[in-house]
Amino acid sequence: MTNQPVTAPAIAARKNSEKKITALTAYDYSFAKLLDSTSIDILLVGDSLGMVSQGHENTLSVTLEDVIYHTQAVKRGAQRALVVADMPFMSYQVSVEQAVTNAGRLIQQGGAAAVKLEGGARIANQVQSIVQAGIPVMGHVGLTPQSVHQFGGYKVQGKTFLDSKQIKQDAKVLQKAGVFSLVLEGMPEELATEITHDLEIPTIGIGAGSNCDGQILVTHDLLGLNPDFAPKFVKRYAQLSDVIQNAVSEFVNEVNSEAFPGPEHTYNLKKGALKQVNHGN
Repeated sequence: MTNQPVTAPAIAARKNSEKKITALTAYDYSFAKLLDSTSIDILLVGDSLGMVSQGHENTLSVTLEDVIYHTQAVKRGAQRALVVADMPFMSYQVSVEQAVTNAGRLIQQGGAAAVKLEGGARIANQVQSIVQAGIPVMGHVGLTPQSVHQFGGYKVQGKTFLDSKQIKQDAKVLQKAGVFSLVLEGMPEELATEITHDLEIPTIGIGAGSNCDGQILVTHDLLGLNPDFAPKFVKRYAQLSDVIQNAVSEFVNEVNSEAFPGPEHTYNLKKGALKQVNHGN
């Protein structure tokens, strides 16, 4: 594993590479440091923090200040991986000026190296202007969680001819606007494969099959930290919810039985010092 920092141009250059792009979400210093110690390429400070860290039903309540705060924490823990910050709902949709200003805040105040926007042709002007301002942009099409109400829920996109045609057009428009990579979420594998082959920039899939140039997952899903959430596209590489619950239960039992803390966890005065303390009383 190289300690050379991962950059947006380096990710863009991985198109059709034998080495796939790997990405995971991170929301705090501790996880960022752990993940960064591996060979992971990208750490995304996703607006999924609204669901994972804040307990909301969707991502829509996440603010720009929320993402800046979490990005700052992640950046302190990540020395090598590319830190990408999500632009949350209504932080870029209103105007090009708003989009550039807020993207700048994520870089300047948050410490991110790139930003990610959801949407296709309708945000092309925002993407182009952010890129022209010197900020790398990752695109995101297909199932875009910020449009959950428009979609009527978290549903696979691109299942009809017209929908798939629109997603392909959006991907091409975003490439032209200057994105260095593109997340393809929640779509048939065949569509994701076609888009991947058509584009000159790398695609990163989540629920989009195995033919993308890379893959991304929510870290908490990969680690099995939320036993109540098990969508088809997630593979649990560990079941840490059980490990954590068992550890906490053991802690509670040992405190109640006075097995913890034991002598090895306890500080003691030397005998002479103890006599001085007692004499002082």
